[in-house]
Amino acid sequence: MHEPSWRKPVGIFAILLLIAIWAVLVASLAGSVGRWPVLLQTLFYLVAGLAWIIPLKPLLKWMETGRFKG
Repeated sequence: MHEPSWRKPVGIFAILLLIAIWAVLVASLAGSVGRWPVLLQTLFYLVAGLAWIIPLKPLLKWMETGRFKG
């Protein structure tokens, strides 16, 4: 049996921080985006709603292995 890793709680905190920062960033653009055509707004929010997931793969890998790559 091994000691629990400190990386998991730190990683969870980093994920929550990432989501919060991303949400504030996207919400800060709402005034400008609200003046766009509806279809363009939909595309923007669809992409913005999924884009925060991109940094999760290396972060989750680090939480498990201690390395970001390989």
